[in-house]
Amino acid sequence: MSSSRPYGSTFGTYTRQGNATAEQPQSSFTPGKRKRLNLVAIVINVLAPWLLFCAVFAAMSFQLHYLSAPLAWTAVVAGLALAFIAGFLAHRTRARDADPAWYTFACLSLFIATTLAAFLGDMNFWYNMQPFYDIENINTYPSVNPAREKGQQLMDAGRVYFDEGVGLDTSKSMAFRNLDKYCVAPIVSGQEPLTSYDFWAVGVDCCSGAASEFRCGEFNNPKARSGLRLMRDDQRPFFRLAVQQAEAAYNIKATHPLFFYWMQDPVAEVMKFKTDGFKYALIAMVTHFAHERPRVRHLL
Repeated sequence: MSSSRPYGSTFGTYTRQGNATAEQPQSSFTPGKRKRLNLVAIVINVLAPWLLFCAVFAAMSFQLHYLSAPLAWTAVVAGLALAFIAGFLAHRTRARDADPAWYTFACLSLFIATTLAAFLGDMNFWYNMQPFYDIENINTYPSVNPAREKGQQLMDAGRVYFDEGVGLDTSKSMAFRNLDKYCVAPIVSGQEPLTSYDFWAVGVDCCSGAASEFRCGEFNNPKARSGLRLMRDDQRPFFRLAVQQAEAAYNIKATHPLFFYWMQDPVAEVMKFKTDGFKYALIAMVTHFAHERPRVRHLL
């Protein structure tokens, strides 16, 4: 009997340890244990952030932003609210001693998707879609003669097609420097001086500041005889200052100056804004989806 007691004692010890191990909860991080795959969670965490990114990006890039900026930003707030809900669920899951990994991942993914979509979508709107919508919503004027029409008559002009014989007078070009050079040159008809120089070709960093050194737009294209209206409100005051300098330097008057990019085909340029906007949207959506899959794989 005495010889069996140590054996029995040792056996009992192992038995108790085995029972203790069996009673412990199976954690996702238990050594030697593979995490059980939750296919629903995987699908949700791959698709939900990407779909949210696409929705917020579209709201910030396209017509909704143009028609109602507050409504577009409401989509951003809704995305951040979803990320907050996922974070709250992760906290509750951790409080119940369960594995919060999927909720934590969802919180971070939704937050990143929303902030990236808001930033990139707003940039796409600012540089591509807003100029397109602006030009499309104002008028087109054919057969404009700067010697006959005044700037006040064409305040709502988006695209202007000038008469035969209209061109740039680079001898009266001017530049205003404010970090960049804001270059202007009057659009004239023939060699006769105008009572008011109201039509100006413009560009940034495309002139030296000296007369006859205007190299903006399609200045050297003999077929260029059209103008696409400048829609950048942040640049307009600097071009206006350049015109004021030209008025003083050349003793001319510009009562209601309008600013245009000088080119041959304004329609193609407008459609380029639209094409670039949709192209960048597609690139952003595909790239974001491609980056979602490695993050999920890392979590697995």
